[in-house]
Amino acid sequence: MKLYYKAVTDKAEAIDGLIEARNSQEAAVYLRSKGLTPIKIIEREKNKLEDVLPFLGKKVKSSDMVTFTRQLSAMLTSGLTLLKSLEILKNQAGNSALVKIIEDIVKDIQEGSSFSRAIAKYPEIFSPVYTAMIEASEGSGFLDKAFLRLADTLEKQQRLKNTVKSALAYPAIVVAMMIFVVFVMMIFVIPQISTLYQSLNVSLPLPTLILIQISNFFVSFWLVPLIFLAIAGFAYRRWYKTAEGRLAIDGVLLKIPIFGNLTKKTILAEFARTLGILLGSGTLVVEALGKVSNITGNIHYKNAIDDISKKVEKGVSIGDAMSLYYLFPQNLVELVKIGEQTGKLDEILIKASEYFENEVDQAVKTLSTAMEPIILIILGAGVAFLVISILTPIYQITSSIK
Repeated sequence: MKLYYKAVTDKAEAIDGLIEARNSQEAAVYLRSKGLTPIKIIEREKNKLEDVLPFLGKKVKSSDMVTFTRQLSAMLTSGLTLLKSLEILKNQAGNSALVKIIEDIVKDIQEGSSFSRAIAKYPEIFSPVYTAMIEASEGSGFLDKAFLRLADTLEKQQRLKNTVKSALAYPAIVVAMMIFVVFVMMIFVIPQISTLYQSLNVSLPLPTLILIQISNFFVSFWLVPLIFLAIAGFAYRRWYKTAEGRLAIDGVLLKIPIFGNLTKKTILAEFARTLGILLGSGTLVVEALGKVSNITGNIHYKNAIDDISKKVEKGVSIGDAMSLYYLFPQNLVELVKIGEQTGKLDEILIKASEYFENEVDQAVKTLSTAMEPIILIILGAGVAFLVISILTPIYQITSSIK
């Protein structure tokens, strides 16, 4: 069974977590063997969703990684060894997938592997940037600081993603509700109104005829739009996996008014922050650029950064190489050149990332401001069409009675 425990370390630090044991006595013996003094051991709550639905909780979330990385930094700073810290975190982690990964990492380290090599087996959890930064810091004796910087970076990445998601959530929800309402109206409401008008033998205006024909199509062929959407979605995913498809789609995403600007700012913030952190940890420029190109999420930026890396390898400065690509704004290029001249490129890139993060916040506000009137106009036009289509015949009937 899984038991929840609270315990104190030999440094008087309070920790808690989950442990697998047959009973509380066995759990207490195990905790003492790890140098912990148990305070409380109780059976885990049975109403957890992952207990009812086992497939839940299997994915390691970004929030789990932030907590794991920050706690690991704190434990190393307090003087605990890496293995000891991982053992404690393994028992604290509430995510079964993360627990299994930590167990494998501990096993690899005990067999002589370094931490960076151990986590490199899980690129879907520990990004190449994460691994590269740890690898660069392992021999320097500043592993705790590396974990702290990584935790800060992961938190900023998460906040940036949440900011963008929040900007898109409102229009997405409104559009989804519009589609649902239209579907219900066309399938259930309009046919009833159409039957009523036919029984009254009234002459219908053009908007009403159009509305009834659309409703008839939905009633008779309601599966067709669903099948079309399914086929379109499948075709889109297949095409996006091709080189031509990704180039085309990623190019369009960068050119969409307002949204394209938001995408660019987000990528530039990630680029500047990650490159700055890697360079600050001692990673070579060419290697750092190679790592950064894989996290942009846009093929055009990836290709540009790969080309910049090749030029830097031939002796061209980063700033001069970046200036050849329109994807990088002039202010960022100038900052990079200044950083190269002063020897503080990593610090300047971090500052640049903060600037672009502020730009993302501003772009999100602009997007929200622009979307609201557009959505209201579309909603208003739809409601007006429905009102005219439905009420005009009723008005004609009442007029004829008078």
